[in-house]
Amino acid sequence: MRRGRWSLERKSDPKTLFGHIYALFSVIVWGSCYVLTKNMLNAGFTALQITPVRMALAYVVLLLMRPKFQKLPWKDELIFVLIGLFGGSVYFFLQNTALTFTYAANVSIIVCLSPIFTALLAWAVSRGKERIGKLLIVGSLIAIAGVVLVVLNGSLNFHLSPKGDLLALAAGISWAVYSILIRRYADTMDGFLVTRRVMFWAFVTAVPLMLLHDGMPNLSPLFTDWKVLLSWLFLGILGNAVCFALWNIAFVRLGVVVTNNYLYASPFVTLLVGWLLLGEPISWMGILGAVLITIGVILAQKE
Repeated sequence: MRRGRWSLERKSDPKTLFGHIYALFSVIVWGSCYVLTKNMLNAGFTALQITPVRMALAYVVLLLMRPKFQKLPWKDELIFVLIGLFGGSVYFFLQNTALTFTYAANVSIIVCLSPIFTALLAWAVSRGKERIGKLLIVGSLIAIAGVVLVVLNGSLNFHLSPKGDLLALAAGISWAVYSILIRRYADTMDGFLVTRRVMFWAFVTAVPLMLLHDGMPNLSPLFTDWKVLLSWLFLGILGNAVCFALWNIAFVRLGVVVTNNYLYASPFVTLLVGWLLLGEPISWMGILGAVLITIGVILAQKE
């Protein structure tokens, strides 16, 4: 009996390992998206206009990768509308709008609290069946301290701005809701089909927000400026199509709480990519923060 159980555990190890690799790869890409987004912003796109443009490209790519359709009951389709809202249009709308009212450091730190919100939501939805252990709490607190140091990166200027900070808080909660809603379908459906459906509804719900707030974008830079074109391809194909699919697969193999703990590393990735591509400085505070994030994530994974 022990030998059989041990054998099964060994067989599951590669899947678990690749779950961690998928999550880490996704965070590296998402952390790099900040630099690529700057190219599109400099070309005249607004933050809200970038969202549906990314979603549309991601949907087309996923359709080419999985050229088949799966009909769902209308109740499940409605849940996917919510998933597209909370994980796509509403999440990016809240995050980008928060940046207009408060500092980017505030937004980065507060949004990175989403793993904690996810753990609390998972615990509430499961009515206490999903345990929140001591290592998860300690690891999360250490990782959050690391996030603060990485985002501040040598500057001790951190100011509260209630309106912007509350919007950033809502964005973190929105991602947590997405994580809880998506895991049911990530367990039972093809990860790429799930992601394509999410991209579709994210696009459909993002367009009205864009039209009401900023209007239609000028798409010509996508085809006349090679930097903007490469940025769009990176954001749409890697940032949305590939990484959302891999993230959903990681949900299945690691669980939503463990997977979301990797989000703590996102500010550090952004810091590193900014240093490599934009020449932005990294201070001792940023390095210490990276170490704390790593320790915190490792402790949380042990839970």
